Amino acid sequence: MKQFFINNYKIIIICATILVVAIFGSTFVNLGMDWYDSLIKPTQWIPNFVIPLVWTVLYLLFAIILSVLSKQNLLTTKDNYLSIANAVFNILWCLIFFTLNQLLIGNIIIIINAFIGTLLLVSLSKIDKKYISLLWLYVIWLLIATSLNVALWILN
Repeated sequence: MKQFFINNYKIIIICATILVVAIFGSTFVNLGMDWYDSLIKPTQWIPNFVIPLVWTVLYLLFAIILSVLSKQNLLTTKDNYLSIANAVFNILWCLIFFTLNQLLIGNIIIIINAFIGTLLLVSLSKIDKKYISLLWLYVIWLLIATSLNVALWILN
């Protein structure tokens, strides 16, 4: 068992980090759902049940892709820093937007997160394009979320 952890510590750290991001993010979101439900939303809005499904798929994609690249020792220090920054900004956005109900600051944070997510995608795409093409879903999702956040800020 000890040898398993020694051989797979990077994968364990990656998966544990993604799990922590998901737990903190969903906790902060759940704390702010009453406030969120009270907001005026655009007529073209994503149904609430879709959002956690998309995030679950994205978290799984990140866990798989980062684990594979890490196991092959292909992740650079830059990739690791961008991944950490991405995780921090994901949690921070959930806290600021949902729990603290700050639309403008939430928009600033999600724009920064979309930028970091794009930088991460570009950096990882230099390693292996077959896996990274799946992560375009993440950047597209962040851009959709950003546009919806801006719409909420305008409407409220």
